Amino acid sequence: MTLDKTDKKLINLLQKDSKQTTKQLSIQLNLSVTAVYERIKKLEKEKVIEKYVAIINKNKIEKSFLVFCHIKLVQHSKEYVITFEREILKLEEVSECFHVSGDYDYVLKIYVKDMDAYRDFMVTKLTAIKYIGSTHSIFTIGKVKNTTSINV
Repeated sequence: MTLDKTDKKLINLLQKDSKQTTKQLSIQLNLSVTAVYERIKKLEKEKVIEKYVAIINKNKIEKSFLVFCHIKLVQHSKEYVITFEREILKLEEVSECFHVSGDYDYVLKIYVKDMDAYRDFMVTKLTAIKYIGSTHSIFTIGKVKNTTSINV
């Protein structure tokens, strides 16, 4: 699917606020409500828009302590990779996990209540996963930029 200028503008508008009505979007795009609706359905059908979500204030749910944890496996074999990835998917504290190049094999984005909760998570859950050789944790001090939007 090739995105035209209007599709791109529509995507950017939806990323800012996906709860806008098709009428509100139609005014901003200078299109009919039906045309906007059809474009949205096409973007969804083509999986350009994968899903709609609510972004939660982490402070309100006591999950404001953000840690980036680098993981190095004992060995980078298929069995170890599959086992680690299967187990990491079960950990609710891990919001994102990336298989990366460089000195470490994975980078995890972890939200917990505080340092004590992170220590408990590390001791009882993360390091219980087989084949982890080493970890390196980075604790965030403050948020400079954090967005879910990708400008198209």
